[in-house]
Amino acid sequence: MKVIEQGLISAGIAPIAGVDEAGRGACAGPLVIAAVILVDPFAPELLEVRDSKEISEVKREELFEVITSIAASISVVIVPASEIDERGVHAANLDGMRRAVHGLDQAPAYVLTDGYSIDGLALPNLAVWKGDQVVVSISAASIIAKVTRDRIMRTMDTQFPEYGFASHKGYITTAHTAALNTHGVCIEHRRSFSNIAALIHK
Repeated sequence: MKVIEQGLISAGIAPIAGVDEAGRGACAGPLVIAAVILVDPFAPELLEVRDSKEISEVKREELFEVITSIAASISVVIVPASEIDERGVHAANLDGMRRAVHGLDQAPAYVLTDGYSIDGLALPNLAVWKGDQVVVSISAASIIAKVTRDRIMRTMDTQFPEYGFASHKGYITTAHTAALNTHGVCIEHRRSFSNIAALIHK
């Protein structure tokens, strides 16, 4: 997980921002985008940092605290379901990535993103295939975005307990589909997503 960042740092290109999102494929809840600048991507405290999907919820919470305590800068953008419906998830994601980078306390010399390049960003940037698995800064952003979103979904579960948001986090599951068929959609569901649109127009 060190090749890309090590190459940039060795070339004198720093600081580096990693950017990733959580919730792109969910049919309910917000899209959360995080940008993270690490003082040292190779610090021993970050040895367990990897793609948020590869580690347990408990470990993600622990690493969230580690990252927030030692990062040089963190910026988080929360895009609500209504904005995703208005703009489309891809456009909302790209704009959220731009906003997250611009929200950092310091301007990065280079930006590394997971999968999607950031069109219109006036900074050198590179989209890395499976970046959340091979770039520490992107993995850190993945954890920040995922933990932030999971906390939002747990709070949302107290507001709309009939949907089970705390367990499935707004992604489509058998239980979520059953709840939708029983209770219909709520304000937090993304009406532009095909399964939600189908329910609305039954």
